[in-house]
Amino acid sequence: MIDKPDPLLGMHPQALSLWQRRAEIISSNLANADTPGFLARDVDFRKTLTAATGAVDGDHLAMAATESGHIGGNPAYALADADKLAYRVATQPSMDGNTVDTQIEQAQFASNAIHYQASLSFITAQIHMMRTAITGGSS
Repeated sequence: MIDKPDPLLGMHPQALSLWQRRAEIISSNLANADTPGFLARDVDFRKTLTAATGAVDGDHLAMAATESGHIGGNPAYALADADKLAYRVATQPSMDGNTVDTQIEQAQFASNAIHYQASLSFITAQIHMMRTAITGGSS
């Protein structure tokens, strides 16, 4: 699903797939806004993208591992751990146990769509730049 960052496109292809997955999760939350006992879920985008790209988060150094079984040595394990969905904290408790706040979910969905579009625009611009370099300026 998620490979190493491309030297030309950077992390944007990985980010696109994560933004798409997050949109699906948020739309699922919105679809179940009236379902009793439904708990809103979300993806920790930063944690998942960090695990997917192998980047170091913050000021922590990456742990060096000489074997795939060592702690932190298996990137698939780190990605599987980061890929877990988290429950969203309820801002307004409801009588039926549903934790979906439609206004928050709609705002998160709009924000997610903007981020998705930004990554897509960057990829499109990079492809256009490559095409221009190959054709010598004539499209």
